[in-house]
Amino acid sequence: MAVVTASPYTSTLRFFRPQFSSNRPPALKTEPYSELGFLTSQLSGIKISYDTNVFAKPIFTQFRRPFQPVARRVCPFTGKKSNRANKVSHSNHKTKRLQFVNLQYKKIWWEAGKRYLKLRLSTKAIKTIEKNGLDAVAKKAGIDLRKQ
Repeated sequence: MAVVTASPYTSTLRFFRPQFSSNRPPALKTEPYSELGFLTSQLSGIKISYDTNVFAKPIFTQFRRPFQPVARRVCPFTGKKSNRANKVSHSNHKTKRLQFVNLQYKKIWWEAGKRYLKLRLSTKAIKTIEKNGLDAVAKKAGIDLRKQ
C-alpha cells in the first residue's frame, strides 16, 4: 500500500508492507501488475512499482568453525608437558612463556603386535623405550598399544 502526501513545499511517497496472517506469501495473481499499479513520482517522473508476489528471503547461515582436533603437547608415555617460564629481558622485565616438550613422531616396531606403531613421543620416552622395551614402558604408563 502506498500513501502520497503533498504540501505546498514538499511531497512524500511512503510504502507500507502488506500484513499477512500466515508466514507464507499470498497466492499468485493473474493480473500483470501489482495491487498498487504504477505510480509516477511527482519529483522526477520515474515510474515506481511494488510487486507483492516477490519477497526477499533472509539468508540464515550458521557460522561453524572447522573442527580439527589439536594434538596436545604432552607425551603419553612419560606425562611430560609444557613448563611455564619467564622470559627475562635486559631490564629484568619478566614475561610469561611456555617451554614446550621435545616431541617427535616416531615409528617403532612392536614385537608383540608384529607391526609398526607411529607414536608422538618425547625424546626422554624414546630413550626409555630403547632401554626397557616398548611393552614395559606402555604397561607402566597404562597405555593399550592395540588401540594405537
